[in-house]
Amino acid sequence: MSYLRSFLFSIGMLVSMLFVSVAGVVLYLLFAPFTIRYRFITQWSRFTLWWLKLTCGIDYQVEGREHIPDQPAILFCKHQSTWETLALQRLFPPLVWVLKQELMWLPLFGWAIATLKPIAIDRNAGRKAVKKIIEIGTQRLHNGLWVVIFPEGTRVPPGQTKRFGVGGALLAEKSGYPVVPVAHNAGKLWPRRAFLKKPGTVKVIIGPPIESKGRSASEINILAQQWIEATMTRIENTP
Repeated sequence: MSYLRSFLFSIGMLVSMLFVSVAGVVLYLLFAPFTIRYRFITQWSRFTLWWLKLTCGIDYQVEGREHIPDQPAILFCKHQSTWETLALQRLFPPLVWVLKQELMWLPLFGWAIATLKPIAIDRNAGRKAVKKIIEIGTQRLHNGLWVVIFPEGTRVPPGQTKRFGVGGALLAEKSGYPVVPVAHNAGKLWPRRAFLKKPGTVKVIIGPPIESKGRSASEINILAQQWIEATMTRIENTP
């Protein structure tokens, strides 16, 4: 039964993604403003989360909504699954992503993502990539958009962690915008590169904003990683 449920979810996800991608590109070609494009394209995340719950029995609960500030901020989120890339769009104000530029080359889906003002970087570019994150990220924040960064750089299985990259912390240091840490256990129910999904409830915890003014990038990273990893331990030890 789990194979059938996962198969039905995948079919619904792919068909809806194709439709929304085409429509998103058309809206861009018709010069629809960003707010309209964002509102329309991100409805896909709403549908997909609903379809995921219906077919695979995966729901979620959120703790810490009161920590979401009124001003734009930089999200440091644990990256375990595809799930959080959908859920963050439902939990936070309009946001943009720091992502690898290869995603922009994907037909239709990548083109639709490109219309949402992402910060696409070459992960092998070193300092140039970090400079791009700082420059474009600061512009996006000034324009009222949140910036999402997965500081570990890639999806990491539950129970594991990687050293945080410096790009997001430098963006916080140079721009002066706060960092909002997010921890969750989506990887237990929707593992990376896994077809089968497990029913259950994803636990999401949003942490208090970390003030960046007067702090170095290394201090920001240390505070963010300490909070995220301590909270991950709490989540994993909760029945």
